[in-house]
Amino acid sequence: MTKSSNDKRIDYVEFSVDDIARSRDFYGKAFGWSFKDYGPDYCEFNDGRLTGGFALGRPGKAAGGPLVILFAKNLDETQRQVEASGGKIVKPTYAFPGGRRFEFSDPDGYELAVWSDK
Repeated sequence: MTKSSNDKRIDYVEFSVDDIARSRDFYGKAFGWSFKDYGPDYCEFNDGRLTGGFALGRPGKAAGGPLVILFAKNLDETQRQVEASGGKIVKPTYAFPGGRRFEFSDPDGYELAVWSDK
């Protein structure tokens, strides 16, 4: 499946954790996941089907809470649609290795993110 076919679909899951090394050790031993480090505060995991990440405890996020991340071909247009539909931006668009993303809350208060490789 190409990224374009993933437009506006769930693409990634991120867990806020207190200790990345402990999380790597647990999921590696328990489930055989593989990992790629992106500095001391972030580690990507791959379970063989889905990629996700461990983020070192982010302010306002409880450890262990997942962040569901959707993919969008056009990040700016998707952000406009989120806001026009009643979503609130909780973390403005920022760049990271591989792309850009923003985080938002839906009308019920669920926090999600949207990323793009452009």
